Amino acid sequence: MIRRGFWLTAGAVSGIWGYRRVAAVGRRVSASLTPGGTLKLTDTRAGTRSASRRARRGAVTLARETYRFTRDVREGMELYMARHPAPAGSTLSTDRTTHHDAHPEDGH
Repeated sequence: MIRRGFWLTAGAVSGIWGYRRVAAVGRRVSASLTPGGTLKLTDTRAGTRSASRRARRGAVTLARETYRFTRDVREGMELYMARHPAPAGSTLSTDRTTHHDAHPEDGH
């Protein structure tokens, strides 16, 4: 179970990191292909407002994507549990009858 949690976390982190990298490269390519794609900010307050707006938008997008990811994982687990019902009993129970002889004839 811990291994699954590790890989789930590693996948989520690498997916988000990869998505952000690809989005950044896409924005750069798009800006270079668009005529007049480079924006020059002359007012520092406008730049600060723009940066905070982008940060807010990024946080909202990240939250939305995280919610969608967790919803997909839950749906997948529901499908898995529907197809693989729980075993009838615990395999660690001690009430089973064993065929082990506590006192063998040879003494070992």
